[in-house]
Amino acid sequence: MSALPPLTLYLAAPRGFCAGVDRAIKIVEMALEKWGAPVYVRHEIVHNKYVVDGLRAKGAVFVEELEDCPPDRPVIFSAHGVPKSVPQEAQARQMLYVDATCPLVSKVHIEAERHHANGLQMVMIGHAGHPETIGTMGQLPEGEVLLVETPDDVAGLSVRDPQKLAYITQTTLSVDDTAAVVDALKDRFPAIIGPHKEDICYATTNRQEAVKAIAPKVQALLVIGAPNSSNSQRLVEVGRAKGCAYAQLVQRAADIDWRALDGVRHLGITAGASAPEELVNEVIDAFRARHDVTLELVETAQERVEFKVPRVLRETA
Repeated sequence: MSALPPLTLYLAAPRGFCAGVDRAIKIVEMALEKWGAPVYVRHEIVHNKYVVDGLRAKGAVFVEELEDCPPDRPVIFSAHGVPKSVPQEAQARQMLYVDATCPLVSKVHIEAERHHANGLQMVMIGHAGHPETIGTMGQLPEGEVLLVETPDDVAGLSVRDPQKLAYITQTTLSVDDTAAVVDALKDRFPAIIGPHKEDICYATTNRQEAVKAIAPKVQALLVIGAPNSSNSQRLVEVGRAKGCAYAQLVQRAADIDWRALDGVRHLGITAGASAPEELVNEVIDAFRARHDVTLELVETAQERVEFKVPRVLRETA
C-alpha cells in the first residue's frame, strides 16, 4: 500500500460556537429538563441542522410561527431574535415563553428603540428575510426602519429627515462589506449617527479575522456551517476575497467534494458560530483517512465571553 499523500490543515481559532449560540442551546436543554418534553421552539434555535436534529431527538419541537404552538407548553424564541409582536402574542395567549435572543442582538434592539425615542429614523444594514433582520426591524413601528444591503441601496433611500437618522447592523455581516455600506451612508447623510460600539458581534469579527490570516497560506478553505447561516456564508466570502480561490461551505464530512481538492496540500478549516466542534473533528478525521495530516492552529484571538441563561431557568438549575 502506498503512503498517504501529505496535507497540512490550518485550523482557525476562534471557530465554531459563540457564547450566544452556546447559551441558546443550553436554554432549550434546561427547558426540557425543567418542564419535560415537548418544548416548542419558534424557528431553528440556531442555524445548524446537526444541532437542531439533536435537540429534536431530546423532545424539542421546531415551528415557524407561534400559532403552531399549543398554549399549554413552553415556547422558546430563537437566538436570532423576534419582532415585538411575538412576545405580545404569547402574553395574550398566556403562554410560558423563554427568550433565547443573543444578548448582542438584544443590544441592537435596545439601540434602535433608544434612537426611535429620540425621534430618529433607523437605517438597518442587513440581509432581507434573515430572521435577525426581521426581528430587529420588528422592534419599531412600520416604516421606522429602512433596510439596505449594499452601497447601491443607499443611493435609492428615501428618508423622512436626513438630519435625523441613525444606523444599526445585523450582527453577522462581513466586516469589510459593512464598512463600505457605512461609508456610503455617511457620504450621503453626514449627520447620520452610528452605534456607540460596533454592532457586528465579536464572534463574527473574530472568525473573519482568523480566515483572513489563513487564506494566504492555503490552496483551499472549507467552512463548516449551514447554508442558512449568515456568519458561515460570510466566512466563505471573506476567504475568497482574501485570495483563496476555492472556498466552500460544507455541513459535515459527507459534503466534502474530494475531486475539487485533488492535489491540494495546504487546506484551511473553520466553522461558523453555530457549528459544533464534533463536526470539525469529523471533517479532520475524514482527511486523516486519506492523507498524512499535519495540523496547524492559526489563532488570532481568544474568547472568554459567557452569557447567563434567563432567571426562570437558573432558579431551578
